Amino acid sequence: SSRTARSEEDRDSLWDAWGSWSECSRTCGGGASYSLRRCLSSKTCEGRNIRYRTCSNVDCPPEAGDFRAQQCSAHNDVKYQGQFYEWLPVSNDPDNPCSLKCQARGTALIVELAPKVLDGTRCYTESLDMCISGLCQIVGCDRQLGSAVKEDNCGVCNGDGSTCRLVRGQYKSQLSANKLEDTVVAIPYGSRQVRLVLKGPDHLYLETKSLQGVKSENSLSSTGSFLVDNSSIDFQKFPDKEILRISGPLTADFTIKIRYAGAADSSVQFIFYQPIIHRWRETDFFPCSASCGGGYQLTSAECFDLRSNRVVADQYCHYYPENIKPKPKLQECNLDPCPASDGYKQIMPYDLYHPLPRWESTPWTACSSSCGGGIQSRSVSCVEEDIQGHISPVEEWKCMYTPKMPVVQPCNIFDCPKWLAQEWSPCTVTCGQGLRYRVVLCIDHRGMHTGGCSPKTKPHIKEECIVPTPCYKPKEKLPVEAKLPWYKQAQELEEGAVVSEEPSFIPEAWSACSVTCGVGSQVRLVKCQVLLSFSQSVADLPIDECEGPKPVSQRACYSGPCGGEATEYTPEETELLYGSLQEFDELYDWEYEGFTECSESCGGGIQEAVVTCLNKQTRETADETLCVTSRRPPQLLKACSLDPCPPR
Repeated sequence: SSRTARSEEDRDSLWDAWGSWSECSRTCGGGASYSLRRCLSSKTCEGRNIRYRTCSNVDCPPEAGDFRAQQCSAHNDVKYQGQFYEWLPVSNDPDNPCSLKCQARGTALIVELAPKVLDGTRCYTESLDMCISGLCQIVGCDRQLGSAVKEDNCGVCNGDGSTCRLVRGQYKSQLSANKLEDTVVAIPYGSRQVRLVLKGPDHLYLETKSLQGVKSENSLSSTGSFLVDNSSIDFQKFPDKEILRISGPLTADFTIKIRYAGAADSSVQFIFYQPIIHRWRETDFFPCSASCGGGYQLTSAECFDLRSNRVVADQYCHYYPENIKPKPKLQECNLDPCPASDGYKQIMPYDLYHPLPRWESTPWTACSSSCGGGIQSRSVSCVEEDIQGHISPVEEWKCMYTPKMPVVQPCNIFDCPKWLAQEWSPCTVTCGQGLRYRVVLCIDHRGMHTGGCSPKTKPHIKEECIVPTPCYKPKEKLPVEAKLPWYKQAQELEEGAVVSEEPSFIPEAWSACSVTCGVGSQVRLVKCQVLLSFSQSVADLPIDECEGPKPVSQRACYSGPCGGEATEYTPEETELLYGSLQEFDELYDWEYEGFTECSESCGGGIQEAVVTCLNKQTRETADETLCVTSRRPPQLLKACSLDPCPPR
């Protein structure tokens, strides 16, 4: 052993002292710092010249975003193969988790943009292991490199699982003619590893309530991963079953409900770890039972709410069978003899089996205001517990040895949601008068899109705009009716389908006309989409999820005559004149409008029917070019002036 110790000393003596630690690779979320040392020998030193440690082990604010995503987005302004892309992170690569692989948004293109991610990047999304110098290093829940310490099922690092309880059960639907939904299970704040499996035709949905009392609902209409009250939800929807997973911890109280959708019964199996948020806490020793001459003092136990950090009624702790109320501890006190002048010892008003009276409160009432500051109240009374555990109210003076708990407190002091108007869009026209639009969102005190703003104070989302550029007509003037697309363009923009929180048909822009002259066709894609309010993202749904008539996906278009001299219009005027031929078909058509005068005044003559192009709304004559797509009616002739001519 002495030879081994000397060899280790000789080995270390070849190295210089370790240098100071470098700056942390990250400012939050867990990064890496390194220290270097120099080899003092002319030969190769045994061992490593660099060592690492973790640093900045504090959670990043929500707005900071994902560290790997930040590294991908740094390449957005760098051309790849001659083109700019918006890069999104590709996580959890089983072969090389520490390379920077990114995917171009809207494509299947995946590229390794860097051989190594920055030090401190997580190897996998659900792990604390981090990449250092391109290699994945194990990190324990204590945030130390090489540590094998893990969290227990309750989320406590190196815990023994005693701070939570496993809850599992099954729900079976009970159909009723006047019952459309039912509650499956309530899962409280802080729960972890939530998993529900529904089998049957019915559908799951969520209701949440934050600690501030804000309620929300999510319909779980499509498969995907999303945030609900800052809790990450993974939902899978199949034809005959639905699976809901939440790793947790939940940041709000969740209520899982079922919405009946068929005549067959459904069953839901659920399992999760529920935190024990009410635990017994031993008190300090009460005052001594005697002021001199020897007495005793006791401890007691009070029920403590770990979530609100306050003492609550004992009944909350009795709810958990795992909670065993600790027995009182006893010790002697004030053992000095009483002075001769007193001749007696003062006895405190309780004995060994009679703990001191205590203050007890009811739960706080609901806040008087959902935002902007309100108040809530509770009643506080002095109670006494006997040896059998029975509690009864007593006079308040008996509890005055401790301060009385407050009966009123402020609540929901955060600002109320406010309307936030975005910038105006460009004017819908390039000359003259048009419209412009803007997005108006209801934003809460955290800057999140929410509801609750007053519709009466909502800023307007559209207004008229005037482009100072004059609208000039070409040399061969178009008829006034041909300018209708200006109005239609503004009307389509004004009444265009906008993605909402209800599934709705959203048509995309029309394609170019299939021909360069004559009559062709245009097509467009019509999707069924819904706005996910919690993430402000748009999700595609099956077509049958949208109600109402589906907008047309094909229409006719006219690109001007194919032969002869054609009037030359600018591309903008061509779009205005022929951009909505289907609308023109409905507005303009050929019609008979009387007959010409008879060719003879007597003895038999001929009248020819007059065919004109009419605006069907105004009944005014229009230019014949506006009826080019309608079939011109056949020529009609009729006899007239059939009376014989008088003899000359």
